[in-house]
Amino acid sequence: MELILKRIAKKKSYTIGKLYIKEEDPDSPPALPVREGAVTCQEEEGPTKSPRKGRLAGAIDENTISQEHFTPLPNREGQGGESYFCDTLEPTWRDYAHGGYKMKGHSAIPEGRYPVVVTWSPKFQQWLPLLLHVPKFEGIRIHEGNTCCDTAGCILLGENREVGKVLDSRRYVNLLKRRLAARPEGEPVYITIE
Repeated sequence: MELILKRIAKKKSYTIGKLYIKEEDPDSPPALPVREGAVTCQEEEGPTKSPRKGRLAGAIDENTISQEHFTPLPNREGQGGESYFCDTLEPTWRDYAHGGYKMKGHSAIPEGRYPVVVTWSPKFQQWLPLLLHVPKFEGIRIHEGNTCCDTAGCILLGENREVGKVLDSRRYVNLLKRRLAARPEGEPVYITIE
């Protein structure tokens, strides 16, 4: 499964994007949604038990994957099969390729392709997608939030119906987690940011 984040508005204090999902095999039927009442890893493990890598963690083990899995951004013009999922909000975009520099807590991550795993977040007390091997960044997650004050580099999901904000964020994070849980067993997940 490929998540594709297309940054569309690079403002002085925030970055707005659109998140698309591209299934691994376009000829296969779409993944079925998780039915109501289905057990998720969070319910199965519970917040008080020691989390283990379960179905949501996917095929990529963050301890064995190497830096070589980071791939510079290819030209994606003309490629199809992507379905729009929601809007995104990140901190300020900086042109790292042309002398831009990271400001701790106030910079969007570099464009590129990164492996994604779903792991337990002690900070948010829930299972959340985690981007691996982001140059000069650690702990980049996809999580809920509404403004740039809610992120120090992570990607927030929602609907961009107000200037500089995303709304209904919790809903979209839960929908994405369900979509990741419903993918075929062992299918890796990547995010391409352009």
